[in-house]
Amino acid sequence: MRLPISLSALRITTAVASVLALLSTPVSRAQAEGASEQALVIEDNDFLGPGGSDIQSVIPLLANPHIKVLGFTVSTGDDWENAESAHLRRFLEIAHKSDIPVADGAVYPLINTVALMKLREQEFGRIPWKGAWGGLGSIDKAAETQPALPKLPEGAPKTAAASESAALFMIRMVHEHPHQVTIFEAGPMTNLALAIRLDPTFAATAKQLVFMGGLLDTNMMSITGNADFASDFNMIFDPEAAHITLTAPWANITVVGNISNDVMMTKDYMAKINQKPTAVTSYLSKYYSPLPMWDEMAAAITADPSLIQQSVKAYMDIDISKGIHYGHAHVWPKDLAPRAMHVREVTIVQKIDADRFLTSFVQQAQSL
Repeated sequence: MRLPISLSALRITTAVASVLALLSTPVSRAQAEGASEQALVIEDNDFLGPGGSDIQSVIPLLANPHIKVLGFTVSTGDDWENAESAHLRRFLEIAHKSDIPVADGAVYPLINTVALMKLREQEFGRIPWKGAWGGLGSIDKAAETQPALPKLPEGAPKTAAASESAALFMIRMVHEHPHQVTIFEAGPMTNLALAIRLDPTFAATAKQLVFMGGLLDTNMMSITGNADFASDFNMIFDPEAAHITLTAPWANITVVGNISNDVMMTKDYMAKINQKPTAVTSYLSKYYSPLPMWDEMAAAITADPSLIQQSVKAYMDIDISKGIHYGHAHVWPKDLAPRAMHVREVTIVQKIDADRFLTSFVQQAQSL
């Protein structure tokens, strides 16, 4: 049982103190040599399942021999945290990767609530996708607290979640492997914000942050295209966490925002994946979801940055004022950015080698 934060302050303080003590412990030569062979990655995500972009995002990481996944961490977003964790653990069993730890994390955003999102819709218009709080439908019947774990269509996992919470797991990993761990964020940033607040050295001790989100200038897309695809849900669900994360002292931040809408998971493409029948490809085909390959693309870029063909530097933050732009990304050029407010330079991906990405993803999915 994971104790509420308010009831486990002493336990968290002790755990963080132990993690921080690792700062003074030299990394052994064997550890350093082992880490140099594979890039170390932790993926934090809101793993809606079964199938779909969230679950499929693990494939470019699991199937790349140059990547070592230290673990997956989970927070509420597209679904409630307990269901997401169970879907992910079941998929890892199907892919024969259940040895990789899954650390459960934030059940609720830092400040945002069902009631606040409902009020925001009344004031500023309906949010297309509300994840755990109503999906594409109405928020009116959304539960304000996490429901019991429902029955999973793909079956319940036999593998248990890690005993360590997501934030403490990430803190421990970056200090065990200083300046080597890439954090790949594809959901709301609640777990990252908690890690940053528990340990102010966390972001600086990681290697870099790569995240899916930070959509820019998409207002017209909600009229001429799909309103959901123009909605920056990861930022909207927990704006304060995104602001805390993006103003932390990361060495590098890569933003996979608008570009992630450009490649779709179509029926024909899924049929190509399923041309080689395996437990994984059969699962993907059975739970096919016709969505942009948001998280898969961001994961592929995390694993192989050479996919990037064009990018631009900017300074980015998330609006946390309680207005119409709450949760929206804003960017500045260097000479206009409020750098005294700790906004950071980011690399915004503008173009990738889409053909190579799609070809690789088929091969990776079929290899698991």
